[in-house]
Amino acid sequence: MLRRTVLAAPLLAMLAASGCGADREPDLRLMVPNAPGSGYDITARTVATSLHAADVHRSIEVFNLPGAGGMVGLQRLVYEHGNSGLIMLMGLGLVGAQHTLPVPARLSDVTALARLIQEPEIVVVTRDSPLTSLADLVAAWRADPARLTVGGGSSRGGPDHLAAMLMADAAGIAPPTVRYRQFDGGGALLAAVLGKRVAFAVSSLGEYAEQIEAGQLRVLAVTSRSRAAGVDAPTLLEAGLDVAFDNWRGLVAPPGLSAGQRAALSDMVVQLRASPAWREALAGHRWTDAYQDGDEFAAFLREQDQSVTRILDGMGLALPSASTR
Repeated sequence: MLRRTVLAAPLLAMLAASGCGADREPDLRLMVPNAPGSGYDITARTVATSLHAADVHRSIEVFNLPGAGGMVGLQRLVYEHGNSGLIMLMGLGLVGAQHTLPVPARLSDVTALARLIQEPEIVVVTRDSPLTSLADLVAAWRADPARLTVGGGSSRGGPDHLAAMLMADAAGIAPPTVRYRQFDGGGALLAAVLGKRVAFAVSSLGEYAEQIEAGQLRVLAVTSRSRAAGVDAPTLLEAGLDVAFDNWRGLVAPPGLSAGQRAALSDMVVQLRASPAWREALAGHRWTDAYQDGDEFAAFLREQDQSVTRILDGMGLALPSASTR
């Protein structure tokens, strides 16, 4: 299921770009602000595939514009003022990234369309790793935090980084001493894990479902409050770390849309959510429906911005203030 979903969307995007269909709808471009193979990329292409399968929108081009933890894409979106033919897939990673680089664009500038899904983060190692349980990992981590490299596919303040730092803090390890190595999305991180360039990795469950099922990776724990279906691993809470954490993703559009433009895009998302194709995709990727409409999502984005800053400040990992950007 996962492989079919991921591979089908590029074909649909090419068909859309080639102009197939006599009564073709106006083009809609769906931007992914990081690299192919990332969680954002998988989610965006699944959205496009599901919209096409449900006959909601049959002319969608998915394209990647990576850079600066997603900020290059955010800057492009803000620049496209009033353009209802462009939307962007984003998530928690972009909330933290907007603080870390001197890019003037902010999530408060965009039009929030909808939060779509949430999923747990997972703590993974290779199948032959000497770390066979979370207890093994914590013991080795406490013994020498600087030696045990943790990999993540998100920038500072993103979900992989936040989950790792919350784990360290709960284990009594000072977060500033953690050796966190950032990779450009889940694909690059997977190569680093399998190549043993990191001792363990923190990533979203949906990104590595196939590798887990194939036995290439072993899950030591999930970050959600309850166990993940089909994953033989305890929660961090069960394993003795007081951490419960979920990643999420949603859709945003450029600023300056008219009420009619915003309503049309919002209606498209409502139809997406109601479609059998999307429900099948949720199950196949082990995503949880976390829908919020535009107004709710805008309020949620403001809360998440405050929460990320508060968490990192409290762990001595303060992000630069707005005045220094």
